[in-house]
Amino acid sequence: MKAEADPNTIVYFNGEYMPINEVRIGILTHALHYGTGVFEGIRAYWDEDSDDLFLLRAREHYERWKQNCTILHIDVPATAEELAAITAELVRRNNFRTDLYVRPLAFKSAERIGLAPDDQDSYFIVVMPYGAYFHAEKGLDVCVSSWRRIDDNAIPARGKFTGAYINSALATDDARRAGFDEALFLNDRGHVAEGSTCNLFMVRKGRLITPPVTDNILEGITRESIIEIAYRELGLEVVERSIDRSELYLCDELFLTGTAVGMAPVVSVDHRPVRDAAIGPIARRLTQLYYEATHGHLPAYRKWLLPVYSAARAAKAPRPIMNVA
Repeated sequence: MKAEADPNTIVYFNGEYMPINEVRIGILTHALHYGTGVFEGIRAYWDEDSDDLFLLRAREHYERWKQNCTILHIDVPATAEELAAITAELVRRNNFRTDLYVRPLAFKSAERIGLAPDDQDSYFIVVMPYGAYFHAEKGLDVCVSSWRRIDDNAIPARGKFTGAYINSALATDDARRAGFDEALFLNDRGHVAEGSTCNLFMVRKGRLITPPVTDNILEGITRESIIEIAYRELGLEVVERSIDRSELYLCDELFLTGTAVGMAPVVSVDHRPVRDAAIGPIARRLTQLYYEATHGHLPAYRKWLLPVYSAARAAKAPRPIMNVA
């Protein structure tokens, strides 16, 4: 899915709330030429039953963002909690009442030619309506890309560095042009790493298997969430180990996870069906559980959610007068 912000959307840029059409970034900005930026993706889900919108694991996302920024020596002075509060305020100022995607981006902002980065940093946060990333209700058809996943000693895959995403763009473009929904990467050792924008899980013999963080994958927060749900709710054994390409052709189920993607079952790989080419029972159940958890329906996972509107209403409610004898 492609999403474009309304020109009147209020964003947060270098410490100020302003309309997005008033933001100015120069054409010589270092990050534009050399890819020296770090971004995040955060989801927010609207729930009609509770008349509220929930930011999903915002604090964890901002903590990861700030940690990744240190790799490029980019300073984001606000704490993760402050950034989450700013995001909730952005939602309220825009009066959004639908599913959203949040895009924070920090970058080297000096306007000059020259590769060496300096200490001029900027950051912004944009919130926009965003529906389903994939529209494949019957499951995804994917392919193994001819492009290899970037290696940690070249560009760390565990960070969302703007320049690194040419790797994902090339793989995605090839896959879409060939008629597939998504591309899967192999790493430099020939093991399955992940999708172009998402982590990967497969089911074999009743076990849930996912590549380890040392196989050049993004250390996904949605991946972590699915692992917890699978163990807590379904009692599934979750194994982190390297996966060979041919295992994708033999597995019982296969699905992708990610902030934008959510849960996305796969029904074929390289024109080969996954089992009977239908969404499997584990993926179907995890999809439903993930939806319920992210929309505030499961008490055990309310810890992941930051309510945007009910929290503001509670803060404005008058406090009861205490009569002291």
